[in-house]
Amino acid sequence: MVRLRLTRRGRRKRPFYRIVAADSRMPRDGRYIEVLGTYDPLQSPAAVALKQERVLEWLKKGAQPSVTVRPCCARLVC
Repeated sequence: MVRLRLTRRGRRKRPFYRIVAADSRMPRDGRYIEVLGTYDPLQSPAAVALKQERVLEWLKKGAQPSVTVRPCCARLVC
């Protein structure tokens, strides 16, 4: 199953995340299919940048967003 989830980047105590489409069997920072955006939780407010068309395309194909990515995707669907 394909999931939309976060992969951690950045350095120690300075996290930065990519929002990716990945096989659910792969590890968190392992192989992914496509990069769909970025998420920086340390900015105020948290900065989220998404490729909206690609995210909607993956959701139509049946990809399931993770619990942390779901609020970002909810803004696109509404």
